[in-house]
Amino acid sequence: MKRVVSVSLGSAKRDHAFETDFMGEHFLIERIGTNGDWDKAINLIRELDGKVDAFGMGGIDLYVHLAGKPYVIKDAKKLIAEARKTPMVDGSGLKNTLERKCIMDIQKDGILDLRGKNVLMVCGVDRFGMAEAFEEVGARLTLGDFIYTVGIPMPLHSLKTLKIAGRIAAPIIVNMPFDKLYPTGDQQDVIIPKHSKYYYAADILAGDFNYIRRYLPDKLQGQIIITNTTTSDDMKMLKERGISKVITTTPDMGGRSFGTNVIEALMVAIMKRPLDQISPQDYYNMLKELDMKPGVVDLEKMDA
Repeated sequence: MKRVVSVSLGSAKRDHAFETDFMGEHFLIERIGTNGDWDKAINLIRELDGKVDAFGMGGIDLYVHLAGKPYVIKDAKKLIAEARKTPMVDGSGLKNTLERKCIMDIQKDGILDLRGKNVLMVCGVDRFGMAEAFEEVGARLTLGDFIYTVGIPMPLHSLKTLKIAGRIAAPIIVNMPFDKLYPTGDQQDVIIPKHSKYYYAADILAGDFNYIRRYLPDKLQGQIIITNTTTSDDMKMLKERGISKVITTTPDMGGRSFGTNVIEALMVAIMKRPLDQISPQDYYNMLKELDMKPGVVDLEKMDA
């Protein structure tokens, strides 16, 4: 049996472990949150290094990809430096393929007609492939990168503008302390409605779930969420706040969806090759073989 562990800076309340078969291999998959404690995360990686088949890096990204250019998040290097024997991935190898495919599948398979829909991405840089796919299918984008990440009330409405602004800001932002940019630990349990007019104006809220959740208004009017990692408790909370449907870029696995870092770690464990020998095409080929489809939960039909 292979073992994959996602070491997360997020809340331990979201921890989960289960066994499953994936592409003919039997896996134990674990998500271990460290409540924003960097030392605990580092020690856990040291303890498990060489004893597991692959690590996922949760609650933080190693790279932000902007129009094909990777920017390394300084704080993430502290974690990956401790994985000396076991490969560690943050999901960025899959985001531009899996999440782009998810949006195209939603449109192509008739799950939801995205054309003309108002889509709020709280952070587009974090999910650039997803943002590109929304634009490609004809959705109307509002990108909240400056509003919600660094507190500048400046919505962006095109990827062209995001590219220009991002190239200027990214080298500065990736060197900031990560907990200033993204909720970690117990902060992931805190919801602070902020600049809610952009949520109310949207038909669809898309991107990283912790970003969406962080600023979620108390009551919405049937908006749909397209996101990555959700738990059953998340679903109950979203139903209470008026969300009508949740579509996840990864399927249900043991009662919840996992982040792209876990799916990428599973693939790396199966390929058994050094990370520098795995190309985006390798991930794409495996995705085609898996025929992985979005997960869809209709909250209006879910029991209260």
